[in-house]
Formats: sequence, structure tokens, C-alpha cells
Amino acid sequence: MLSPFDLIFFMVMALFTLGAVSFVTGILILAVRASGKDVKALVAQTSQLAQKGLAEDVAGLVGNASGLLDAMNQLVKTTAGVGVFLTILGVILMGLASWIALKMYQVR
Repeated sequence: MLSPFDLIFFMVMALFTLGAVSFVTGILILAVRASGKDVKALVAQTSQLAQKGLAEDVAGLVGNASGLLDAMNQLVKTTAGVGVFLTILGVILMGLASWIALKMYQVR
């Protein structure tokens, strides 16, 4: 049978583990997703398309290409925002778990 101390200890360990997973996931999103090769390739091709549209005086093509560039810019910002949020959340959860563990140690 678990004592209340053991139960709280397992909850603190779960909280710390959840924080560590969140932190690592946020770092991976920032490192891999925000500056992915696919996004860079799509932006490069879209800017080439816009330049070709300007050179050939096709106004609709330029408008659509600029809209696509704006959408890609928002996608990168959103992905970076999610990564930063997960990283900060992970740090907060790990800090909270550490604080509770210190309080448990002082009581015992």
C-alpha cells in the first residue's frame, strides 16, 4: 500500500517527466520545424514565381505569390510560437516539480 508521501512523490515524478517531455518537444520543434527544408524551398520557389510574374507583367500571378509568401511567413511564426510555448511550459513544470520535491524533503 502506498503512503501519502509515496503518492505525492510519484505525482511529482510524473509532473517532472511531463515537463521534460514538453521541454524536449519544444526544442525539437524550434530546431527542426521552424526552419525546415520544405518551408525554405517553398519560399524560394514562390519568390521566383513572383519575380517571373513581375517580369512578364502578370498581375494575378504576383498577387497569388505574395499571398502564398504571407501564408508561409505566418506558418513559420505559428510553428515557432508553439515551440517557444512548449519550451516555457516544460521549464515551468520542471521548476514546479522541483519546488514541490524540495518542500517534501523539508517536511520529511
